[in-house]
Amino acid sequence: MSKFWVIAKDVYKKNVKSVSFLILILAPFLMGAFYYFTGQLAGSSDVNTIGVYSEDAAVGQAFTQLDHKDYDFKVVPSKKAAEKDLAKEKLDAFLVLTNKGDSFSGEIFTESSLGQTTQLMIQQLLTQMQSNVRAQKMGLSAQEVGSLSQTAQLTTQKVSFDKSGTMTSEDDHSSLQMIVTNVSAIILFIFVVTYSSIIAQEIASEKGTRIMEVILSSTKAQTHFYGKLTGVLLVALTQLLIYGLMIIFGYQKFKDMDIVKQFLGDASLESLFGPFLIFSAIFVILGILLYAVLAALCGSLVNKAEDTSKAIIPVTYLSMGAYFLALFVGMFDPQNIALKICSYIPFFSSFAMPVRLANDTASISSAIVSVVILAVFTVFLMLISSGLYKSNVLVYNENGVIAALKQSLSMMKAEKK
Repeated sequence: MSKFWVIAKDVYKKNVKSVSFLILILAPFLMGAFYYFTGQLAGSSDVNTIGVYSEDAAVGQAFTQLDHKDYDFKVVPSKKAAEKDLAKEKLDAFLVLTNKGDSFSGEIFTESSLGQTTQLMIQQLLTQMQSNVRAQKMGLSAQEVGSLSQTAQLTTQKVSFDKSGTMTSEDDHSSLQMIVTNVSAIILFIFVVTYSSIIAQEIASEKGTRIMEVILSSTKAQTHFYGKLTGVLLVALTQLLIYGLMIIFGYQKFKDMDIVKQFLGDASLESLFGPFLIFSAIFVILGILLYAVLAALCGSLVNKAEDTSKAIIPVTYLSMGAYFLALFVGMFDPQNIALKICSYIPFFSSFAMPVRLANDTASISSAIVSVVILAVFTVFLMLISSGLYKSNVLVYNENGVIAALKQSLSMMKAEKK
């Protein structure tokens, strides 16, 4: 056992003290700051001045009077004049309006793409002007037009039934839970990609330097495998712990701010830290462990560290498929049968089941069943991987990962006979 902890401690210290670990800790905050400042600048645009020309001068003038922001529309006397101003960069683009009765159309001329935001804004203004003209022909007032275009209200009320079948209303925190689910799915995917590479690199680097013969002379192959795996997992848990402490500190520090209260709504501490969040954490931890075991197995099948990026491709694609399944299918169609099935399948359940819990399409008992299946399969894969590691750690197969895996399976079967 002492040799196991020596290996685990060495891997843990080496990775925690590295600059890459500090970057991993700071990456979400740097990314958040980047998106924040990007969002602040989202309203600004390089396209500011847009010329407007129409054979009917009144139409062009009416268009410039419509309510708009961040753009300066000005009437130009002719299309030729607009072309000259565009060539001299006095205009960023110009719009030619045509109308046939109460139907309006426009054509934008520009030297570069305006982007979807600007085009949609111009299209909305054209639609608004067309609606105003048609309303006037029908003798409708502005208030009547507004009442026709008013959006109908639709609300959702979460309910539950007691043993007698009586329906009672409940607080709906599904939106907040979906945010937590999306964050946990992103964290899980990033951790899988990052730590799969790290554990595979740890396993493959020593095999590539042929130092394994010396290491295995003083310790068992399984001890070395579990030690490496534990060391990397402790690094991942350390990162998760740091994030957890930061979230708790941030909540205590900013919980009284208006923006935080608006975001949390009337959610209580029980709804935030109840079974849903506990199960989300369990699925994240088990998901990291499962993918790390698979990555360690893939790393042991290569002959040198340079090949680890190719070896962990199955891990990357598998986690990517599970991530997109949870993110898109779970968000737009939580009742999807594929999502329900995948919420019980290892490699997918870590992403899928939290989404179902957030949407209340799965019960706590279903989550328990999924956790048990995931845990049992993870232990099974761990035992299989350690057995294969014992067989292939000193095997150098030049025919690729598949050939190395077949050779390892043959050797493991031969050892059991």
